[in-house]
Amino acid sequence: MALLMDITGSGAADNKDDDDIDLFGSDDEKESEKAKKLKEECLAQYESKKAKKPSLVAKSSILIDMKLWDDETDMAKLEECVRSIQADGLVWGSSKLVPVGYGIKKLQIQYVVEDDKVGTDMLEEQMTAFEDYMQPMDVTAFNKI
Repeated sequence: MALLMDITGSGAADNKDDDDIDLFGSDDEKESEKAKKLKEECLAQYESKKAKKPSLVAKSSILIDMKLWDDETDMAKLEECVRSIQADGLVWGSSKLVPVGYGIKKLQIQYVVEDDKVGTDMLEEQMTAFEDYMQPMDVTAFNKI
């Protein structure tokens, strides 16, 4: 029985020593005023910094091929017609003529759209309206930015 009492630590001196050490901190203690002010200032700075930071805008970079009906199609007029399509969030990029064969070339043109403002279906419908100049277009590359 004596051994059992020593293991359980029923001695009065051991209990007093254990009460003096608080390893995890007590819930009853309050933060000092300086710590509270510092915390509030840090939070205010973080919120103001966060408010100034612009939100990310989802964009897509699209490369399309426009195949022509024949070698007599006016490429400059086709490009002018396509670039005449304007919308908020649409930026036209570079273009080039790529040989297909037998003297026929296709027009490759790149553009960037903001996904929330411009729908690619709407642009495709507007571009295919120029059916006198080109066959239906193909999307060569579609990349999210």
